[in-house]
Amino acid sequence: MNELGNNEKKRVTIYSVAHEAGVSLATVSRVINDSDVVKEETRKKVQDAIIKLGYKPNAVAQGLALKKTTTIALIVPDGSFNYIDKVINGILDTAKIYKYNVTLHTATPGINEMHEIIDNIIKSRSDGIILYNDAFSHRELETVNNFQIPMVYLGNKCTGGMACSVYVDYSELVYGLVDRYLKKGIEDIVIIDDRKNPVSIDQLVDGASRAFKNHGKVFEGFLRIPEKYHSSYDFLSDYFSEHRHQLIITHRDSQAIAVLNTCSEKGIRVPEDTEIVCVKDSRYTEMFRPKISSFIVPSYDSGALAMRIMTKMLSGDESGDREYRLSYVYKPKGTTK
Repeated sequence: MNELGNNEKKRVTIYSVAHEAGVSLATVSRVINDSDVVKEETRKKVQDAIIKLGYKPNAVAQGLALKKTTTIALIVPDGSFNYIDKVINGILDTAKIYKYNVTLHTATPGINEMHEIIDNIIKSRSDGIILYNDAFSHRELETVNNFQIPMVYLGNKCTGGMACSVYVDYSELVYGLVDRYLKKGIEDIVIIDDRKNPVSIDQLVDGASRAFKNHGKVFEGFLRIPEKYHSSYDFLSDYFSEHRHQLIITHRDSQAIAVLNTCSEKGIRVPEDTEIVCVKDSRYTEMFRPKISSFIVPSYDSGALAMRIMTKMLSGDESGDREYRLSYVYKPKGTTK
């Protein structure tokens, strides 16, 4: 990520100028349009910011002084739709209350690049972006930050010049889970790799590592899936032919189900021989037998909160926090003792 930051110049937009000058988007646009209603002191601040950043106004920026689009862009990884329907409903319901429209943009690796998505969003004159960022790479998030458009990250904590975060502290979540097992004398704990969610996996491993360190031990239980395997199930089927573990932690439901099926095929009893915990709860964790132990987060409320924060940002209200940590509840089911 540092290499990208050094080699890729930040894209300068009207949002960058507004942030640098400490004024609203409309004020920047009025200066660009040489409006008489702007105070001379404010005009100079904006002009200095334009020169400093090397900003070149375009037709979209010039039109912002006339009206807002009242449109918010929502970016979602295509693989996340299975478990964020309630999040989207929370965003849409709250947007309706504040009379905003929401446009949905899906990100698919190898098909549409992040910078192309953001370019299209800016061209469509969206007022801001809500990004569900659980499955994006560090490189993609760095690309988003380069645009410096009003942004709310939803899912994982992420910082940026004009960004707020509504997030679950997955590091702390896993720390608490692993700490409880270590106190019971259970040390054979592993976390399954999730190549589609690298940022989240980094947090899970960090939490487990801190818990082990707190007990004077070193966590070595991260199971990385080699590139030659096309699915988690293929890897797990080979791996569990020779290995057994006391506790297996997965990031999402499909992986937990793959572990459960593999254990059944290999004669590994769940939860008697191996316990399984899925970090993200979904309706599918209730459908399999035994039911899969998981963590529940307020999905609908997280979407609603993200939208409320966005409306505050666009109104110029900077009185609130920039980071909002969500609560979670552990729900033990049939895959744990």
